[in-house]
Amino acid sequence: MAGEQHVCSTQSSLYPSSQPTLLLINGPYLNLLGACEPAKYGTTTLAQLESLIQQRCSTHNLALASFQSNHEGAILNFLHTFNSSPNIKGLVINAGAYTHTSVAIRDALLGVNIPFVEVHITNVYKREKFRQQSYLSDVAEAVICGLGIHGYLAAVDYLAAKINNSSTESTP
Repeated sequence: MAGEQHVCSTQSSLYPSSQPTLLLINGPYLNLLGACEPAKYGTTTLAQLESLIQQRCSTHNLALASFQSNHEGAILNFLHTFNSSPNIKGLVINAGAYTHTSVAIRDALLGVNIPFVEVHITNVYKREKFRQQSYLSDVAEAVICGLGIHGYLAAVDYLAAKINNSSTESTP
């Protein structure tokens, strides 16, 4: 039902295994991917997108924990669940409209201290002026916009490379 949170995880529970894990968070409206405004957002559904991201994570030997909600507090609670989780190595977030309004999500991202990439399906700089302000960009590792759903895959590839580089650097 629209408005309810959507949780998809490759694990038997929401909590990741001992495998290095990426989090995927999609904010408001993204539960309607593929159905609403396909000229802007494409025809790929959220379930299809999560499947593509899972496949990409698998190629990098990463697990994936996915979450979507239209409710700011639910996104905060999801983030807080993973505070101090050693196996969470990165986060891909499309906060939707909360990108432009939520100091709370920004603070939660800073609080959990998980490297993250901010993703937007559309090029926000070709849209309304208010969409060009992000409360997340200046604390993100990277920002990807305008690549459609391919931006998510680019974010996974970027974080996987960062994770692999840090793990090889710490190996004697």
